[in-house]
Amino acid sequence: MSLLHLFFVFLYIGFFAIGGGLVAATFMQQALVEQYHLISAEKFYSMIAVSESTPGPIGINVATYIGTELYGIPGALVATLGEVLPSLVVIIIIARFFSKFQEKPLVKTVFSVVRPATSGLILVAMLQVFTLALFKAQGFPLNEVLQNINWYAVTFYTVCLGVLFKTKIHPVFTVIAGGIFGVILL
Repeated sequence: MSLLHLFFVFLYIGFFAIGGGLVAATFMQQALVEQYHLISAEKFYSMIAVSESTPGPIGINVATYIGTELYGIPGALVATLGEVLPSLVVIIIIARFFSKFQEKPLVKTVFSVVRPATSGLILVAMLQVFTLALFKAQGFPLNEVLQNINWYAVTFYTVCLGVLFKTKIHPVFTVIAGGIFGVILL
């Protein structure tokens, strides 16, 4: 894949990733893992985890990370520009005309459809990350679910969820604990 092709892949992702980073993650996973086979699913979801743990938008962080992995600094710049450019152009156009059209029935209808579609894309990304984190293998038959559960991860997840609901501990501490858990025990 050339730098120009990388730019257009992220331009496509940025253009259709209405709703933010986890929506972009779904498009990135399809393009980079399934379609072009540039990285493995495990590496992709590791990038998502790191991007969620670092400051900044997830989609931009992942684009920069993947661009760096593939082509160094030039790849990071090209991938990030491709990811950001559609949003920048669309926001400039919307800001210019939105106040004139926000009460039109067609605009209201479009937004009423975009919101649930975006929620669905975020749910898909969440389920993909969830299953990758809690299962040892992917694509196993349904009757082998119990054999493929990563019980250490499930236990850790349950404990963290309980701690978050029962105490006033800041979630960043569970993220840090998760990172340490992942490095040491898995």
